[in-house]
Order: sequence, then C-alpha cells, then structure tokens
Amino acid sequence: MYDHTPTDFWEDFYASRPTPIQPAPNARLTESVADLTAGDALDLGSGNGGDAIWLARRGWSVTAIDTSPTAVERLNSVASALRLRGSLVAVRGDLEESFPEGGFDLISAHYLHTPLGLDRVRVLRTAAGALHPGGHLLVVDHGSTVPWSWNRDPDARFPHPEEVYEELELDPALWTPERVEAVQRTATGPGGQTAVVTDHVLLIRRTVH
Repeated sequence: MYDHTPTDFWEDFYASRPTPIQPAPNARLTESVADLTAGDALDLGSGNGGDAIWLARRGWSVTAIDTSPTAVERLNSVASALRLRGSLVAVRGDLEESFPEGGFDLISAHYLHTPLGLDRVRVLRTAAGALHPGGHLLVVDHGSTVPWSWNRDPDARFPHPEEVYEELELDPALWTPERVEAVQRTATGPGGQTAVVTDHVLLIRRTVH
C-alpha cells in the first residue's frame, strides 16, 4: 500500500513521466459524447488532459480538475499552446475535500481509481447532483488490468457498472441510466505494447423537468 497522500501518489505518477505532446482522448468518451450538444463540461481526474482537449476543440467549455500540480500545470500549458484557454481551464483540487461549483451538461470520470482511500460513491453522487437537467454523467472504469498498470494486484476486483449505478442510489425519477455495459478494446501502453482490456461504461442522464 502506498504510504503517502493521494496528491503525493499522483504527483509522483505524472512528474516521473514525460509531457505528452498530443494527449489522446479516451475511446469511451469520444463514442459516448460525439452526438451530444456542447455545453459546460467537467473532467474529473483529468490527468494528461486528452479528454479535456478533445471536448474543448468541439465547442465545450471545460473545467478539468486533478490532484497533481504537475498534471494541472502541463494541461494549462498545452491549452495555451493550442489556443484553447478561452474554453479550457485546469485546476488543482481534492474531490473529497471540495467539488467544483456550478452546474454542468457533461461530467466525465474516466478511471477514477486510486491505491489510496477515495469515497468514490460520494464523489459520483455529488457529480450527478451537479448536472443540469438533460445533462450526462459518464463513468468509465477499468474492468481488467494491463501489464503497465500501477495496479498489478491479481486479486483486484472490478465492480460491474450495474453495481456502480446501484451504489449511487439515485432517484429514478431524476436520473436515467442510458448505457450500462462492459466492452473490450485494444489498448497501447507507454512503451508501445498492446493488450486487450475491458472497460466498464456507465452513462447516466439527468431527467429534464
């Protein structure tokens, strides 16, 4: 078990890796969001920023939050270089201590896993409550491990998206699951190696009233 804070862990994680020149978006984001009308988006655990950049380039106004100062600084620098600072801002924050203010049309949480304690259920419930009517919460979790993952635990269990949805205990009159499934893809690691991985996908829409 890692013996420092979540910020320490993720700061070490990103600071020890080179800055991606053109960070790519996650495949589950692009396929799930491509047909949505652009609005205000929040990227939880934005990391290298590929998702936030992809959204900003398509007209979304994006707030990207991460606990790693290095990841945040790099993303803001890339956004400036790409002339996206008018539509993309990265901020540092701890989601267990506070949640970005305001309402959003899209909140994306890709691979919001950590080897340290994180009350994911509380964070995701707060995210669901921050959606505008008609807005979407996209939660994409690992359903398997890869050789280059920080999580090498052979006994690791990956809850199915149905379990994740049930844990949130959302009022069905206010939120509707639109996609709840496990899907596979071929992933490419930092050294160019490939592996077939499973993604757990949960897409929830806040009902329009």
